[in-house]
Amino acid sequence: MGTNQTSIAENLGQVRQRIARACTEAGRSPQHVTLLAVSKTCPADAVRQALAAGQRAFGENYVQEALEKIAALADRRAELEWHLIGPLQSNKTRPVAEAFDWVHTVDRLKTAERLAAQRPAGLPPLNVCLQVNVSGEASKSGVGFGELPALAGAVAVLPGVRLRGLMAIPEPAADLAAQQAPHRRLREAFDALRAEGLALDTLSMGMSADLEAAVLEGATIVRVGSAIFGERPRPGA
Repeated sequence: MGTNQTSIAENLGQVRQRIARACTEAGRSPQHVTLLAVSKTCPADAVRQALAAGQRAFGENYVQEALEKIAALADRRAELEWHLIGPLQSNKTRPVAEAFDWVHTVDRLKTAERLAAQRPAGLPPLNVCLQVNVSGEASKSGVGFGELPALAGAVAVLPGVRLRGLMAIPEPAADLAAQQAPHRRLREAFDALRAEGLALDTLSMGMSADLEAAVLEGATIVRVGSAIFGERPRPGA
């Protein structure tokens, strides 16, 4: 991708402005919304450019690609926060538990148990979010709303991981009201879990196309890729 350093920095500034405007409209502080730069398929150099522009948190979808990037940026590890936001197979949990700071896509207890057992003792607990299937489609990843309370309760007591909150990837929608609806459902589920006594603080929702709707509904992490790094080449293209 021919994105140069100036444009990555400029794009980051524009996305931060979008977040700030949405926070103003929602009556929230921009300090309460973390921008997660989705760096999947981007080279390590693009992450370095974003880092130079003040970005610290980066989201990756593919475990092997992410591990290579994390290794390539090992010299800046203390400054970086790595988030896995793609699907996680059970046989990939060990390298994830060892290398990442956050996992947003836990949707079954077995995965959480493996991450907890495999988190190195010298590291702080791995931050995890439960991915919720807000659209109810059988083809979508994520736990259903009905199963969510039991899963959250079980994950919350595991050693080695810290349950932070919920994550969702809603279906694209054309207008703001339609975009807000699934984000509102996720926030309501989040509020219900907190009312049951779980110490949750994170709603990971909203991407390049719908971050305003997500911020209006209480997002604390928005995951933005193309608006920062440009459009990705399609697989096989």
